[in-house]
Amino acid sequence: MTSAAERPLLFLDVDGPLIPFGSSNAPPPAAALPAEPGGNPLLDRLDPAIGPRLLALGCTLVWATTWMQDANETVAPLLGLPRLPVVQWPATDPDDGPRGLHWKTRPLVEWADGRPFIWLDDEITAMDHTWVTAQHPGRSLLHRVDPARGLADADFRTVGGWLAAMGHPPGGPATR
Repeated sequence: MTSAAERPLLFLDVDGPLIPFGSSNAPPPAAALPAEPGGNPLLDRLDPAIGPRLLALGCTLVWATTWMQDANETVAPLLGLPRLPVVQWPATDPDDGPRGLHWKTRPLVEWADGRPFIWLDDEITAMDHTWVTAQHPGRSLLHRVDPARGLADADFRTVGGWLAAMGHPPGGPATR
């Protein structure tokens, strides 16, 4: 059995991957949740089927979002996710690092501390890939999710293939 420390981390952004920014005229996902009166109108774009699919990957899920703890309070229950660890973002200088490096990249590599990780976000750039390859001793998958559609079958296939290639096929128990 794989211990929690050996499971890959999965850093998860909310806006874009979970709440797609697609056309406001586009219908929400078939299983989308109705918006609560007075709530965030974009929450109706969450697809509750995504939560079980993320859990089925068998990774240690971690919020990597500016929603911070609000992701646990608002998003997690709507997706059927447990409370997850949350990356605390340090105050950073946007000019600190190579041009094009996302402000999340360094803190995520620090959080991973050499463990294999997956980062699902809609703002990942080529510079992030280059920097992580040079700075992170473990394996990593930086996967850009199309923010117009959010996490889709193709994204889960990519993640599942990466996990299988490293000997951690999806379907194992998930951890927090």
